[in-house]
Amino acid sequence: MNIFRLTGDLSHLAAIVILLLKIWKTRSCAGSCSVTQARVQGCDHSSLSLSLLESRNPPTSTSHVAGTTGISGKSQLLFALVFTTRYLDLFTSFISLYNTSMKVIYLACSYATVYLIYLKFKATYDGNHDTFRVEFLVVPVGGLSFLVNHDFSPLEILWTFSIYLESVAILPQLFMISKTGEAETITTHYLFFLGLYRALYLVNWIWRFYFEGFFDLIAVVAGVVQTILYCDFFYLYITKVLKGKKLSLPA
Repeated sequence: MNIFRLTGDLSHLAAIVILLLKIWKTRSCAGSCSVTQARVQGCDHSSLSLSLLESRNPPTSTSHVAGTTGISGKSQLLFALVFTTRYLDLFTSFISLYNTSMKVIYLACSYATVYLIYLKFKATYDGNHDTFRVEFLVVPVGGLSFLVNHDFSPLEILWTFSIYLESVAILPQLFMISKTGEAETITTHYLFFLGLYRALYLVNWIWRFYFEGFFDLIAVVAGVVQTILYCDFFYLYITKVLKGKKLSLPA
């Protein structure tokens, strides 16, 4: 294993841990509180009221006061599906203790995240903004995995499906950010490490091609697509979040 794959795996793990800690510590999967959220989630009413009083043009209804983007449950469901279909070989093959341990960790954490969002902290889930039509991702990806794969066998098709799906699984989360225009700092840290993981894996594939003669066209193309999706986010993260500013999209 080369250093790029190892750091990529650690970046991926860091993203998952950041997300789980954010949800657990705040007891919420929503972003910053809106007026409506304050009533439901027990936010700081005094600071919210003060900010409204100081505004020259206070909103006429609660619907005009929105918070920053929370966590997309749909993206997390897609990631859970990615890990489930990719790691079915846990029951058929053993590569190394590290490999098996990481697979189990990814599976456990993905299902734990889905549980927190849709069950334990369901009242805080921002379903009004998490409206991306995931069937527009799952159905084409499923069809493509049947048409373009390394071997027409159940496990190989499911593995290919997971590779294709992972490349676009973050779209519901990015779509939420585009709808609200802002994202919490902790959410941006999660997205940064998730994108960093994929970028490091691209370097890993280049390394393996030159030093091991290994090349997987399906994984590389899907990885390039996924990294491209993060490019705008990386720019905003570096120019805003790292300078202590909140990530907000241009008007």
